Amino acid sequence: MNLLITGVSTGLGRAFAVAAIEAGHTVVGTVRKDADAFAALHPERAHARILDVTDDRAVFATVAEIERTVGPIDALIANAGYGLEGTFEETPLAAMRAQFDVNVFGAVATIQAVLPAMRARRRGHILAVTSMGGLAGFPGVSAYCGSKFALEGILESLAQEVAAFGIHVTAVAPGSFRTDWAGRSMERAPRTISDYDDLFDPIRTARREASGRQLGDPARAAAAVLRVLDLPQPPRHLLLGSDALRIVRGGREATERDIDTWEELSHSTDTRQ
Repeated sequence: MNLLITGVSTGLGRAFAVAAIEAGHTVVGTVRKDADAFAALHPERAHARILDVTDDRAVFATVAEIERTVGPIDALIANAGYGLEGTFEETPLAAMRAQFDVNVFGAVATIQAVLPAMRARRRGHILAVTSMGGLAGFPGVSAYCGSKFALEGILESLAQEVAAFGIHVTAVAPGSFRTDWAGRSMERAPRTISDYDDLFDPIRTARREASGRQLGDPARAAAAVLRVLDLPQPPRHLLLGSDALRIVRGGREATERDIDTWEELSHSTDTRQ
């Protein structure tokens, strides 16, 4: 199987790529720099491409080149992204736009680029890494959660649009894993409003202290994703980690309570016949 995985320099993207190569798959991995380090993983099955996923033209050109030179892309794992920490009011709009540009539109461009060939072949699997924060919001990462909620919604609709073409879509929502996401890879909005100190200072401190000691094992996440790749009917939603299960289920239960509590008011807006 030929896989295209974006963002393979570190973290889950790197774990996905290494596991796929070790399983005998051919992987084209995108990096922002230092393509040689990834290509060195295997002389034949590791192919690196330098790519900024926010450059739409480059994304489409790279995908077309991969199809010509490496072969048909059987599966895409749209993994490239980063975290932005900060309260909503303190997060600059420019930083929030940049977050969506990478986490949402970078994934969208890559998915749109691989779709025509997959549709023509009537087969393919599109996976995109969202987050438990794309199914349950957290204080202090509103921009990040918003970007992942947006991607979840896009994937939910896309799955229904392409199912008839033999193309599967899976939203992969990890919990906390031992990667650099909460460490050096995290961008942090500056603190400017003291009213948020009591809420946010402990959150920022706890996240920094937990970095490197999270519950999730990237290698085990990669094994789970590879298992899904081999299924004839893969899930549309895959949570990774017991913390993701607990938090997302709790959020869903809270939503259900609101729906049930306000059911009468919801019905009241219908036009009376």
